[in-house]
Amino acid sequence: PNLALQRGNWCSPAIPRSQQNTMEDLQTSEEAAFVAEDINNIIKESIDSILLNATYSQQKVAQWTAQIVESCIKRTTALNKPFKYVATCVILQKNGAGLHTASSCYWDNATDGSRTVRWENKTMYCVTTVFGLAF
Repeated sequence: PNLALQRGNWCSPAIPRSQQNTMEDLQTSEEAAFVAEDINNIIKESIDSILLNATYSQQKVAQWTAQIVESCIKRTTALNKPFKYVATCVILQKNGAGLHTASSCYWDNATDGSRTVRWENKTMYCVTTVFGLAF
């Protein structure tokens, strides 16, 4: 291909300058990306901060789930990325019962994403999901 270097960026003469990606465009898109590893860490840290030394208590489950999703939302929005976030949390006592969950989303795979963390201790399971939808 016939490529030329213009202002430090490789450009194709066949593509108008207005449609060519610059290094700034790529950096901006990376900064605005849904970074699964970051979200995973936020979820894990949010769960650990609430449940790390806890024993399952039916009376506390509503409070714990609210605290976990609030922490996830607060920390994800603090990333200052152009996303709307949705967080869900399920806490289940370890007693041999089964739990099946599913989710379905219609979104743009290039920008949107989700992460689910399954956490457990001796007395309970916690399944937390965060969805990030670009706007």
